[in-house]
Amino acid sequence: MASPETKDPAIALRSTSYWLPGGTVLVDSLSLEIPAGVTLVLLGRSGSGKTTTLKLMNRLLEPTSGDLFIEGKPVRAWDPIRLRRRMGYAIQDVGLFPHYTVERNIGLLPAVERWPAARIRERVRELLALVGLDASLAGRFPRELSGGQRQRVGVARALALDPPVLLMDEPFGALDPLTRAELQGEFARLQKRLGKTVVLVTHDLREAMLLGSQIALLEAGHLAGLYLPDDFQRTRDPLALAYRQAFSAPEGGPSQPQPRGLGDSA
Repeated sequence: MASPETKDPAIALRSTSYWLPGGTVLVDSLSLEIPAGVTLVLLGRSGSGKTTTLKLMNRLLEPTSGDLFIEGKPVRAWDPIRLRRRMGYAIQDVGLFPHYTVERNIGLLPAVERWPAARIRERVRELLALVGLDASLAGRFPRELSGGQRQRVGVARALALDPPVLLMDEPFGALDPLTRAELQGEFARLQKRLGKTVVLVTHDLREAMLLGSQIALLEAGHLAGLYLPDDFQRTRDPLALAYRQAFSAPEGGPSQPQPRGLGDSA
């Protein structure tokens, strides 16, 4: 009898390394498999290789050695532009074009893809509703928005082409604590609704526990451990234990805010 068909992971790193021309190693023999629909958190201190790993996934950087596969296909076999169109990218400082309106920022990639203008307008309205923003904001410029609103626009822009993968680099790190907690909870609900494959970089354990279905703990470019959130709370690994102590996380897990969900009805 034939064996069941196995599905390739959305992203797979096989002993992937990256080092600078001077020899400084930023990612060292990293092996990870990220199944489709999973939210993998890359957790680690500054300099642990989190952002470098993220940039290897969409070919902003090229692996120095080892292999990296996207949907079963070697990353070097992907056209970089086409690959990045399949990966939404949301970053801490949002990166909105200040001289573009909200509508033009969100609709930028659909316009590059030559979508009809009416389809772009409809997609922008759909995404504004999805991330909890009023359609009246479409004509505003980023400077006219609050930090939380700008971050929502950044997420909407990353989702514009409905990519199967979403890469997020400290997306909520620049926000005040209350807005950050609200958006973390909202994104958790949004991800449950959309089922994207998400790779999220953070140094915040509470964020990792709230948003991650898996946590990859990085240290000095190495994978120190791969955990389910509950397992991270129980492990006696010294580095994971140090994180729990630093964030004063109780053994039952950190408290998780329950704000309104993005796009959820009241």
